Amino acid sequence: MDFQDNQQEATFRKEVKEFIKREMSPDLDRRGQGGAAFGGGSGRFNQKGYWPALTGWLKKLNERGWVAPAWPKEYGGAGLSVMEQFIFNQETATAGAPRSPNVIGLGWVGPTIILYGTEEQKQKHLRPILNNEAFWCQGFSEPEAGSDLASIKTRAVRDGDDYVINGQKTWTSGAHGAQWMILLARTDPQAPKHKGISYFLLDMKSPGVTVRPLVNMVGAHDFNEVFFDNVRVPAENLIGEENRGWYIGTTTLDFERSGIATSLTHGQTVQDFVRYAREHQNGSSGRAPFVRYELADRTIEAQVEQMLSFQVIGMQQRGLVPNKEASIAKLYSTELDQRLAATGLKLLGLYGQVMRGSPHTEMNGRMASFYMYATTSTIGGGTSEVQRNIIAQRGLSMPKN
Repeated sequence: MDFQDNQQEATFRKEVKEFIKREMSPDLDRRGQGGAAFGGGSGRFNQKGYWPALTGWLKKLNERGWVAPAWPKEYGGAGLSVMEQFIFNQETATAGAPRSPNVIGLGWVGPTIILYGTEEQKQKHLRPILNNEAFWCQGFSEPEAGSDLASIKTRAVRDGDDYVINGQKTWTSGAHGAQWMILLARTDPQAPKHKGISYFLLDMKSPGVTVRPLVNMVGAHDFNEVFFDNVRVPAENLIGEENRGWYIGTTTLDFERSGIATSLTHGQTVQDFVRYAREHQNGSSGRAPFVRYELADRTIEAQVEQMLSFQVIGMQQRGLVPNKEASIAKLYSTELDQRLAATGLKLLGLYGQVMRGSPHTEMNGRMASFYMYATTSTIGGGTSEVQRNIIAQRGLSMPKN
């Protein structure tokens, strides 16, 4: 991979930098007092005036096709190259510019529909994602089918022009606020478990859909259980062929696991830690060796993570869909997330355990929640064990047993 911008890329990078400097309000800087990586923008949607400012910023991006720069122009993108999209992500992350909250729609659903959807599905769903008119959730995991996703039991039975859905999904992020869901359901119970699954687009307002909250240990309502009781989904909402949904679903997971923006954010996290250590070195003399050695390790690891992300970008630029490479990046990134959280908590000492709202917090009290959230990093999107199996089987050609 060539790490130097060509003339076109350098011109685009300059354009993005100037646009951010000119158009973004300082109040939208998601790094905040505590830094980008551990919740700099989280919880801000409830702050007075923040959502209107964010909406205005996203509107400016959308006018240029920059909400999804690499999407085709006919669907509301800018038709840019994968490298130009990475440059855009790089510069917005560096500046602390906020991203669209429609993460699942933009990162996973849209690219999947562009690859596998019908023209009618593209026309119906892509622009509402860009305009924040339709938020999406992901109906994949079930109570007995998390890491072994192909063991899903939710059924979809064809009935005339509809499929009738019955079953349950769990750990469904954002289902309580989503208008649509990407859903994996079993359409052929007699087929081998990977070959009898279909991929649907489900309207969350459909009769028979019930959403129940799952509150995490931080006290946040991010996850949900979703129940389906004779929910009718039009056959036109099937993505691809019936019983071929597993292969489309793995493509969606590859988009999810390639997480390029995370590598940039982790690099900023280390910089935040280094700044904090320098500012508080007199009060941290007992931890001086730890500060030097462990921050050096995290710095190198964040750079390695960026190299893995560059590999994913290089493949996407050549028109390839990363598979084992996405799993390698996801595995490394999520385990680094936990190491960063542990380093940050040790860096702050007992102050790091104080939550927001206390006058005794450091870094705006975000480190405690960052540490707790990081415990889920190696579970969500496929556990580390699953990623290692994918890497072993598809990358090293090792036997399944």
